Order: sequence, then C-alpha cells, then structure tokens
Amino acid sequence: MSWLDKLLPPRIRRDGGALRQSIPSGLWIQCPSCKAPLYRAALEASLQVCPKCDHHLRIRARARLDALLDAGGRYEIGQEVLPVDSLKFKESKRYTERLRAATEATGETDAMVVMGGAILSVPVVVACFEFDFMGGSMGSVVGERFVRGAQAAIDQQVPFICFTASGGARMQEGLMSLLQMAKTTAMLARLAEKKLPFISVLTDPTSGGVSASFCFLGDTVIAEPKALIAFTGARVIKSTLGVTLPDGYQRPEFLLERGAVDMIVDRRQMRTELASLLALLLKLPKDAVA
Repeated sequence: MSWLDKLLPPRIRRDGGALRQSIPSGLWIQCPSCKAPLYRAALEASLQVCPKCDHHLRIRARARLDALLDAGGRYEIGQEVLPVDSLKFKESKRYTERLRAATEATGETDAMVVMGGAILSVPVVVACFEFDFMGGSMGSVVGERFVRGAQAAIDQQVPFICFTASGGARMQEGLMSLLQMAKTTAMLARLAEKKLPFISVLTDPTSGGVSASFCFLGDTVIAEPKALIAFTGARVIKSTLGVTLPDGYQRPEFLLERGAVDMIVDRRQMRTELASLLALLLKLPKDAVA
C-alpha cells in the first residue's frame, strides 16, 4: 500500500469502491427526448412526464389508474378472465412461456386492467392497456375485459373510458385475436344505443388492430402529446405504397389538424380535463365535479 492510500480515509479511496457501494442504484433516469438526468422519484410524482421538456414517458396501467381515479370506491372488473393457449402456439418460445414471463415482469395476468370508480366524483368505468405485458397486444382476454367493462358501464349507466397503448393484435392467438376487433366495436355500438359516452384516450404507442378498430370510435378522442398513433410503421408504408409521407403524420399534432383527434391533453391535466368533459357530456351541474 502506498503512502497516499494510507492517508486517504476509506470513503474517499481513489478506486471509489466504498463510496459507490453507499449510493443506491436506479435513483436516476435519462429523459429519452432531451437527455436530461431525472430523479426517478420526482419523475414518478410528475406521472412520468419530463419536467424539463414535457416529454411523456410510458406509464404503467395501474399507476395511471391510481392517478386518475378517486381514492375511494374503486373495484376491478374482469380480473378473473385469464389467457388460454388454445392454438398451442410456438415460435422461438411457446406462448405459455411468454405469458409466464410477462406475468413475472409486470405482475399482471394480461395486457388490460379495467376498474370502476369515479373521477372527481363523476362515476366511470376505465379500461387501461398495460404495454409492458407483451407490447399491450390485444388477445381474447383484452377483448373480454374490454367488453365486461363496457357492460358494467351500461349496467351502472356511467361513461366508459379506454386508454390505449398497444402494438396491435396478438399473433399467438391467431384469428381469435383478430375477432376482438369486431367484438369491441360491437360492444361500443351497444354503449351508443344506451346514449352513454365513450371517451378514447390514445397514448404512446397506439397501433395495429387496436388503432383500426375501437380507438377512433370515441364520442371524444383524446391523445397525449407526441404519442405514436398509426396502423403500421412508416418504413412498411413507404415500401408498400412507394411514397414518402410527411413528417409527423403519425403524431397527434398532425391528426388534430385533420380532425382525426379532438384534443391533445397533457397527462398531468388529464384528470381535470376528463372530469370537465364528462360533466359537459352528461349535462351535469357545475358543482357536480369536485
């Protein structure tokens, strides 16, 4: 040991070993947009929105529902519906293996969580995609939970809201996943017959069979800023059609100008904006939202 090593206190040794061990890992995250270092706890408090550039990072389904719904009176719908490998599907891995891995990684049993509750005292049923579960892909369970959520809204005579974050239909379920496109849109027709509002909120990403089915059928279609909203990727479209599409055409700002989206709402204001919109759609008195 050199004379310098003997003089330096243990916590400031030149190798930094002891000091590094005292600092917990995972406290900081880099914003994918502006590259600013962000304190993870502060980012969670801002609902995964960068305080530097307002970039909307992806947020887990239950965290979104916790921030959206009033604390009291929540109840989950359709959690007993579980996926089945009816096709015995196998690619690089078996479908059952992918389901098991997704459940272990997320703590969810499929890619949608449906809850009943209230937003600023306005009763609602909210369905929310979990993108971390197999890319939020829509299979039989997602379709069934969506339908049960809409039916609960009909039974209780309350609005139905869906937050989409999906890569599209789930290939491991083949035709059964594609049938969910018809199943969900048919259920929305029943909701419309009862004159109950359906609000569709598009988040990053919304694509594939989800974007081609129910997500644009809302009485009001809301999007989060700069979310990817598309049926398929720009490279696939360009190679298929042989045309160069304009910049930003798969973003809500582009869609808002052309009437495909009604509003762009910051996630941090989503709760109050939805409450105001629901009060308007339901023709509630001003003091009904609190």
